[in-house]
Amino acid sequence: MEIRIATSQDVERIVELINAAFRRGEGHIIYGDRIDIEEVQSLLPKGEFLVAEDDGALVGCVYLEPRGERTYLGLLSVSPHLQKQGVGSMLMREAEQRRVAAGCRFIDLRTINLREDNRAFYKRRGYMETGTAPFPADIPTKLPCHFVHMSKSLP
Repeated sequence: MEIRIATSQDVERIVELINAAFRRGEGHIIYGDRIDIEEVQSLLPKGEFLVAEDDGALVGCVYLEPRGERTYLGLLSVSPHLQKQGVGSMLMREAEQRRVAAGCRFIDLRTINLREDNRAFYKRRGYMETGTAPFPADIPTKLPCHFVHMSKSLP
């Protein structure tokens, strides 16, 4: 498996991967797709997507956006048929190593409160809950929910 920085040629595959992964994990919470082509394209100039490829197939991705000494990490996605097989952990290790090398001191993320599996995944990697925020009112949900902010101090 290879991890690399995504290019503009990867946008459609990133959208498909994120939507498939989030549909599996959040389909019972949120209506519709998680992201579209325009949103991914708008993120590329602000940060980077790390993508994991296996024999040319895109099997995982994570978005990193530098913000001074902090980095926002989001959209961690793994192909549904490969979830719970270490791809997400591999992407997290690579993301953290790259941000440490760039001089970053903290990584911040947010997850939906109803995704207890996600919070446990991040806690096992040293992330701590740091607060909450309301879920955007313009995104229709099937269940009441809010965001949980998490952060990790890097070496």
